[in-house]
Amino acid sequence: MQRPLSNSSKNLASILSVVGATSKMTKEELSLIEITGVSQTSSNIVAGDIFVALPGENFHGADFAPDAIARGAVVVLTDALGASKISGVPVLISSNPRRSAGVLSAWFYSEPMRDLYSIGITGTNGKTTVTTLLHQIMQAAGRESGLIGTVETRIGIEALSSKRTTPESSELQALCALMRERHMRNIIMEVSSHAISLERVRGSHFAVVGFTNLSQDHLDFHKSMESYFKVKAELFTFEFADLAVINIDDQYGARLADLTQLPVITLSRSNSKATWHYTSITPDYIGASVSIRGSGGILIECKTSLYGGFNYDNLLMAVAIAVESGVDPIDVAAIIPKLTGAKGRLEAVRLGQKFTALVDYAHSPDAVARVLETAHEISDGNVIAVLGCGGDRDTSKRSLMGMALRNGADIAIFTSDNPRSEDPEVILKQMVENIEILAPNQVITDRTMAIKTAVNHAKSGDVVIILGKGHEKGQEIDGVIYSFDDRIELARAIEDKR
Repeated sequence: MQRPLSNSSKNLASILSVVGATSKMTKEELSLIEITGVSQTSSNIVAGDIFVALPGENFHGADFAPDAIARGAVVVLTDALGASKISGVPVLISSNPRRSAGVLSAWFYSEPMRDLYSIGITGTNGKTTVTTLLHQIMQAAGRESGLIGTVETRIGIEALSSKRTTPESSELQALCALMRERHMRNIIMEVSSHAISLERVRGSHFAVVGFTNLSQDHLDFHKSMESYFKVKAELFTFEFADLAVINIDDQYGARLADLTQLPVITLSRSNSKATWHYTSITPDYIGASVSIRGSGGILIECKTSLYGGFNYDNLLMAVAIAVESGVDPIDVAAIIPKLTGAKGRLEAVRLGQKFTALVDYAHSPDAVARVLETAHEISDGNVIAVLGCGGDRDTSKRSLMGMALRNGADIAIFTSDNPRSEDPEVILKQMVENIEILAPNQVITDRTMAIKTAVNHAKSGDVVIILGKGHEKGQEIDGVIYSFDDRIELARAIEDKR
């Protein structure tokens, strides 16, 4: 876990009042204990830390308390059940230790997100691309920025690995404090629905929050689209933010713009009543020429190497937030042509072949449909697509994803993604139920073979697109993560075709 170098200790008595927890120790006894850090992961404990033991689906964090204490934890914050499992160190008991962890972490590091211009982006699709584009704009404009997201974490130009889209609260606040220490001016981060629901952003505050769109995904966790929307909407309150930037072309975005009490800046690809909108988009073989109208009549005209309707939406949000954050629109217009998309998002593999080869992270029905629509826009021939569904995730979207693949591709190849603990054959059956698989469409369980088959079908002018895993470098099967990168597999298949 990345932490700031300079950090003062906090008195345990003061911590108790901040998180609203209880303890069997007296105030005098508590005042003798100093805390030097916070961690929700026992392996990240540093001597002097408070270990936050959270209840989980399969384990309780208190089960890892002995390891945390052995590594130097001097206090444990947990719930009543966790407290019953712990001995040897003082225990703070909270009725909601997840919420307490967020509040404690933000307070411990002196609320670092309020000391920088913090930007949070949420939505089903587009989070990674919007944050990546924003980071590139801010860096090019001379505003040193931190980036926290699915693909990577960046402190200025330094790249760090990311374990999840939005880190746990203790890791998030420590990371933001490190960025403050390194004199970043902005923090730009993805905010997942899981992070909101699981209190990872509790204690955080954003100058701006952006909403891209909402479509079916994660219903294994949220159970319904209404619940999913309500979780996203929690971010658009004064507790978490000062300003909202919302794509009103999305039906949930339009609803959110009416619902939130935050000041709202609206975005639309074509609605001239939106604060920021396109007045023209002229695609060509290397991207598009665009004209963007913004606040106060701002007009930005330039070329972009990005292509596809959803990427125009992503670009519009990045541009709007950058300008509303104080970046000169003249600078933004000069920067846009140099922007590149995020890794694994319509990422091209170019080895001199006569067809277009792309990798994309699309793993929801709407994302698959949108990406395949874009593939047709840039294709002079057939769109040949490969897609699987992940195991141990929302099963209700599998047949919808299968249908999106069949309807959106000229040649559809159904394959395995990350089956995790599930049988990949069962997942594939769910994907193709009610779909008649006629040649040249195929079901090929082995992902490597599926990619090779797609490439072997390709002719000059076609588009081959591998969907679902994007930037990922592994495939999880029965609890083991095997080395697997769609970009490498696609490149090998192209080389073998020669």
